[in-house]
Amino acid sequence: MASAPTYCTHKELKRVFPQLDEFDQKKPVYGWVEVTTNKYAAHDSGIVTQLFANGEDLGASQSAHTDLNVEGEWFYNSAEDVLYYYSASSPLDKLMEAGEEFTAMVTQYRGDASRLLDSFLDPNLSREQLKDKSGNYDYLIVRSAALICASLMIKTNDPTSEMANAYMEEAMGYVDKLNNGEAALSYQNTADSSKGLVRDVTYTGTVRPVDTRGHYAGTYDLIKIKITTGGAIGTAKYSVWVKDGDKLGMNEGSQVITDEVVNGDYQSLAGGLQIRFQGTNFDSTAAVNDVWEVEVMGWSEEVDSSSLKNIRMTRKWQ
Repeated sequence: MASAPTYCTHKELKRVFPQLDEFDQKKPVYGWVEVTTNKYAAHDSGIVTQLFANGEDLGASQSAHTDLNVEGEWFYNSAEDVLYYYSASSPLDKLMEAGEEFTAMVTQYRGDASRLLDSFLDPNLSREQLKDKSGNYDYLIVRSAALICASLMIKTNDPTSEMANAYMEEAMGYVDKLNNGEAALSYQNTADSSKGLVRDVTYTGTVRPVDTRGHYAGTYDLIKIKITTGGAIGTAKYSVWVKDGDKLGMNEGSQVITDEVVNGDYQSLAGGLQIRFQGTNFDSTAAVNDVWEVEVMGWSEEVDSSSLKNIRMTRKWQ
């Protein structure tokens, strides 16, 4: 069964919350007494799901305290609130701690923060956030989830923490921008999506597309631009591919421009769009086989990210 997505990794959380390792939330266990040879008990320990001795994870609990006969074995009797531990050396001479394995605990917090973020976001947005074509979540989503996670972890130890409140306040600022249409995610169709977004695929020369003009008349495409003849503006040539019935332009579906000279002015691209090339200086040159993609959405497609919202209203006769 598919699981709900977790928006930030352990590493991404650590970048946002450098103090992460200080919040492992283990608690010391005191009051050990030897009940039989090498078997110790700590009464009123509180629930124990994992036991650690000097930082070492002692593994899974045994089924009963009568099963303890190997160094490091343990058992928690929930009915009597007694923790048992078997060892040839006294636990009084060790740092005995109860808690969760740290990585597993962080994983749980990351999942909780992701679900909380989903609940904060406007219902007009996707119920669960989508990855971009590189397989990553938008950084706005990653950072928001990490900030919420950090706040939750801190508040577990200190419910009134100013740091926790600051983390949550920053996260909610991003949530508000998304909900109000003041920020956009990569999968959303924005008001300027029909103008096209130019990205480098291969760029080794010093002449490149710098601007587009017009609005795309289709639905969606990844248009491919390729330098077919290198040289300065006035000498270099470019070709363009758009989608056909089987593949997008980047996969060279249908060639619509072949070896057109780059002149530095607005020139034909595709679907009502024009492209303009420019160099870094007057003697810049385009390199043969440099490639760019232009991601476009049709001008008539619904805009996902906007500060304008619609509501349905009806009139009722009294």
